[in-house]
Amino acid sequence: MLVHPWDAARDDAEWQQWLAVHDFGQLAVNGPAGEPPFVQPLHFAYEPARGEVLTHLARPNPLWHALEASPDCLLSVVDDYVYVPGPWQAEPDGPSEHGTPTSFYAAVQLHCRAHVVDDPAEKAELLNHQVAHFQPEGGSARAAVGQAPYGRMLAGIRGLRLEVTGVRAKFKYAGKRDAQVRERIADGLAGRGGPRDAAAREHLLRRQRA
Repeated sequence: MLVHPWDAARDDAEWQQWLAVHDFGQLAVNGPAGEPPFVQPLHFAYEPARGEVLTHLARPNPLWHALEASPDCLLSVVDDYVYVPGPWQAEPDGPSEHGTPTSFYAAVQLHCRAHVVDDPAEKAELLNHQVAHFQPEGGSARAAVGQAPYGRMLAGIRGLRLEVTGVRAKFKYAGKRDAQVRERIADGLAGRGGPRDAAAREHLLRRQRA
């Protein structure tokens, strides 16, 4: 992923705060020689204090063989993306039809080393941690070895701890444009009001203030 200086995260806190509420991504794992990589969509819980990601997959998933052969992998998360029409990006002193269309988006790529969790008690702990992240209001029984309702299901999954070894973060929101153009884009996003336009506009304004 190309990251220009004006698109780079201001600091670790910026991408960590974004990742805390963007917890669905794609895990890319090296495939067999000559084959494309495996890519698995999944929910996850990012734990910045421990520098790791927690998730789990069904035992029959083909990723396990790939991870055991090559535990280095990449978790990619992309959201808050919008299409920006060319006229919105036109220079103030030029014709609007000369503006360049582009995409805005936020993206975080976590380079990780995978650690498979097969111990039943450790799997139960991992699952409970994930549920607490996604369902803080409770309402579901805790997973526990040998106990209903989830104990018998533990054998059907494997846990996964992804040790984060590197990060690339990008917030592509008109960082190299002048104030007048950014204001025009912000007005355009507010007026269009499409999916993710409000989130993209907030990124644009927030990074302009920083």
